[in-house]
Amino acid sequence: MRGRVLILMLLTICLAPLGAAAPSVGAPLEGEAPFRPGERLTYHLSWELIPAGTAWMEVMPDREFQGREAHRFVMTVQTNAFFDRFYKVRDRLESYTDRPMRRALLFRKTQQEGKRHRNIEVIFDWDRMQAELSNFGKKQKPVAVLDGAFDPLSVLYAFRLLPLEEHKVLELPVSDGRKAVMGRVRVAARERVRVMGRDYQAFVLEPDLKDLGGVFRKSQEASLRIWVTDDEARIPVKVTSKVAVGSFVAELQDARPGSP
Repeated sequence: MRGRVLILMLLTICLAPLGAAAPSVGAPLEGEAPFRPGERLTYHLSWELIPAGTAWMEVMPDREFQGREAHRFVMTVQTNAFFDRFYKVRDRLESYTDRPMRRALLFRKTQQEGKRHRNIEVIFDWDRMQAELSNFGKKQKPVAVLDGAFDPLSVLYAFRLLPLEEHKVLELPVSDGRKAVMGRVRVAARERVRVMGRDYQAFVLEPDLKDLGGVFRKSQEASLRIWVTDDEARIPVKVTSKVAVGSFVAELQDARPGSP
């Protein structure tokens, strides 16, 4: 059971609806992105100081989607050999956004979590202002979305495009195809943090947890904090959470930059 809770926390944290309101919604961001194709961020995951697995976030080469060039992002998550014995996870998420990066176009999630298997696809139809989710091809009722909405993966990259300022509350619409919410995050502080033997000057972010379910909703004193580098790259270097079943930490283990 603890292995399953760990993975639910892991995925919830990594896909939490972070975001910020752009100064002018829909303004071209071409040429300003701090990430490039080839960037690969590797995270070490642990629960109660026990190594639990690894997560990778990658910026892939651009690819054509619906007749136009699109940004493409991929995230993979897997448990280690120890946790595989309790609850094996092999998840892959893929996201397409328009270019310049204004909104989501497509989101895919392939899940293998214990005995549960899912093959989810979310298509964003901006003519109808809605997102439609299907699982193994079975479509669900579309949900209405706000203009400029991102999916749970691409929003992490959209967030990196924007400046941070202490004590400011930022927001951006997010949809996973099941619901559409306004993701909010508070810039709580600016401090130095040590991660995997390396020091970073970082902003401390505290996402609003009201739209997060699972162990967060069931924990009265749940907390979630994210450290993001105070530079143009805006790379998440550490994530910590505390819920009723224990504490979780994700730390940046390796960062490979993309090509100019």
